[in-house]
Amino acid sequence: MKWDWIPLSASALVIGVMALVFGALLNPIAPGAASADTVAKVAMESGRFLGMSVMYFLASVSLTLGLPSILSLFTVRARRIGVLAVVVFAIGVIGTSGYAMLLVFFRDLVQEDAIRVASLEEVTGDLGLGAFLWGWVGAFYLGLLLIAVALLVARRTHVWVPVLMIAFVATLPFAEKIGRVGQVAQVMALAFAFTGIAMAAVHHEGRSRSAAAQPAY
Repeated sequence: MKWDWIPLSASALVIGVMALVFGALLNPIAPGAASADTVAKVAMESGRFLGMSVMYFLASVSLTLGLPSILSLFTVRARRIGVLAVVVFAIGVIGTSGYAMLLVFFRDLVQEDAIRVASLEEVTGDLGLGAFLWGWVGAFYLGLLLIAVALLVARRTHVWVPVLMIAFVATLPFAEKIGRVGQVAQVMALAFAFTGIAMAAVHHEGRSRSAAAQPAY
C-alpha cells in the first residue's frame, strides 16, 4: 500500500502556521518598542518570552514538514515558479528556528543581567546580525509572495487564499503602525491562507487517488 504523505504534510502545515499565531499572541513586545522597553518586558515576562520562542521553533519545524503539501499543488501548472517559491520560502522557514534560538539566548542574557540598553542598541546595529535578520525576513516574505503568485497561476485553490497571502506581505511596511491587534490579525490571515492550501492539497490528492483507482476500459 502506498504511503499517503500529503495529508500528513498538510497537517504539519496547519500546525506550523498556528504555532506562528500563538507565537504572535505570546509576544510581549509591541512593534517598534524602544530598547529600554524591550529589555524591561523580557525581564518581567521571561516565561512568556520563552513560550514565544518555543512556538517559533515549532512553527519552523512544522512548516518545513508542510512544504511538500504546498509543492504538490504545482504538478500541472506553475511548476517552475512554484518550486522557486517553495525554495525561497524554505530559507525563511528554516531561518525562523535560528531566530527562535536567538530569542532564547537574548532572554538568558537579560535574565542574568548581562545586557544593557546601550549595548543592545549597539548589537542590533551590527551589520552581520542585520544581514541575517533581514535575509530571514526577506526570504520569508518573498517566498510567501511567490507562492501567492504561483497559486494564482496554478488555480488549485480559491482566489481568497493567495489574496490573503498578498495582503499579509503588503502590511509589512506598516508593522509598527498596526500595533499588537493588527499584528495578530495579520498572522491570522496567513493562518487562514495556509489552511486553505492544506485543504486544497488534501482535496487534490484525494481526487488523484480516486482517478488512479478507476478501472480502465
